[in-house]
Amino acid sequence: MSEPAGEAKSELKQASKEVKESENVAEKYSAMNMGELSSAFSAVPTHKPVKKQIQFAEDKQEFSRFPTKSGRRSLSRSISQSSTDSCGSAASYTDSSDDETSPRDKTQVNSKGSTDFCVKNVKQAEFGRREIEIAEQDMSALISLRKRAQSEKPLAGAKIVGCTHITAQTAVLIETLVALGAQCRWTACNIYSTQNEVAAALTETGVAVFAWKGESEDDFWWCIDRCVNNEGWQANMILDDGGDLTHWMYKKYPNVFKKIRGIVEESVTGVHRLYQLSKAGKLCVPAMNVNDSVTKQKFDNLYCCRESILDGLKRTTDVMFGGKQMVVCGYGEVGKGCCAALKALGAIVYITEIDPICALQACMDGFKVVKLNEVIRQVDIIITCTGNKNVVTRDQLDRMKNGSIVCNMGHSNTEIDVASLRTPELTWERVRSQVDHVIWPDGKRVILLAEGRLLNLSCSTVPTFVLSITATTQALALIELYNAPEGRYKQDVYLLPKKMDEYVASLHLATFDAHLTELSDEQAKYLGLNKNGPFKPNYYRY
Repeated sequence: MSEPAGEAKSELKQASKEVKESENVAEKYSAMNMGELSSAFSAVPTHKPVKKQIQFAEDKQEFSRFPTKSGRRSLSRSISQSSTDSCGSAASYTDSSDDETSPRDKTQVNSKGSTDFCVKNVKQAEFGRREIEIAEQDMSALISLRKRAQSEKPLAGAKIVGCTHITAQTAVLIETLVALGAQCRWTACNIYSTQNEVAAALTETGVAVFAWKGESEDDFWWCIDRCVNNEGWQANMILDDGGDLTHWMYKKYPNVFKKIRGIVEESVTGVHRLYQLSKAGKLCVPAMNVNDSVTKQKFDNLYCCRESILDGLKRTTDVMFGGKQMVVCGYGEVGKGCCAALKALGAIVYITEIDPICALQACMDGFKVVKLNEVIRQVDIIITCTGNKNVVTRDQLDRMKNGSIVCNMGHSNTEIDVASLRTPELTWERVRSQVDHVIWPDGKRVILLAEGRLLNLSCSTVPTFVLSITATTQALALIELYNAPEGRYKQDVYLLPKKMDEYVASLHLATFDAHLTELSDEQAKYLGLNKNGPFKPNYYRY
């Protein structure tokens, strides 16, 4: 027993010595200031990626029908400038295929023998069909509308040209419109949000689709032009998301509006453009403002963004939200959804607002309302949700701390002044798909997501069920405008009738096995309501 005991004592002494050495090391570093501590670890070699200086075109090029191949692959679609750097190749990071050939340089034929489309790869159609089938399972209300109205064909004779995000969810909407009798031609409202396999699946059903993920600015306008300008086919209805399609038609093909029965617009940006046209007396057809319908504002804008903001940030940056200081610019429905999600995960959230009513709502919800300049040096993440321009300026970007993240949840890419970052003294470094390091001369890095475009649809996905609500609203708006008797709608912008909003909501209640209470005759008389609705006046705020 003596030998093992001796060994145990020896091991105990050695362990005691190691503990004392560890304590000495701990005391050494605890006594250091932060500068000394940083120096102590600076000897550890780190890999420094090669920085590549990006050169940018000085002037925005006009739309060219026959651009160069390199121009077609340029990714940036900015109001003022376009990147022509080689790292902007769409195929290098936006598509599962290794084929870098622009879809405009390909000749593709679908199974029906048609070439009237331009997508990344029509052979991906089978995968796209599976995506659409998954989406249909959570869009039962839209499918229900399709089945109820399919025999009546309320859109028979309608020729709809659409410019929206092309995803599995919008594909269900497009196929519903076709089932109700419409002919459709479609393009994308965002250069990053197209699901290539879904676009391929739509072309196989006979829908003329012109879109792929990672379009250049020139590609974007070329696709819109091909949708509109087709010999032997002229649209009589427009479904737009952002107003780019409507703008292009007014600019290039004003005579087309002689046969247009109406415009349905989904986004804040597009609706703003329509009201501008109306105010100037240039709106020559009726337009339906879907964005401000209750079923869009209170569900898509709020609940969709509440879930998808987290998905977009996590997929692109793997950021942890707890304890992070964030600024959400704008406390409308989109801003409210983002803030609710971020706050729930422990983020410290500040709000910027121009509207005192929205600002008061933010205060009552427990958020601090500030000016961006007051917190710009300390925040970790900035999220814009205003629909405005230059909400985050170059001066503010210059003052942000190293490693901060900037992204946009509004429709338009004008909220962050990305154009001001395309200068020779700044270096752009691609990290991963839709993630760029913008590097200042002193080494500071700001992480820019999706080049300032819509984060959730550019970098992640959105909840299918919520999109079913919006898609059903859009379908009903198209049916209403197309079938409205002459004179019901003048050359102005209208909200969806309240009765239709309620109908859209009722279609979706079955998913939750919800049972509505019915008014008695006495109760209906007391309130002055029809037992079947509408239950609220148009001025009611939900």
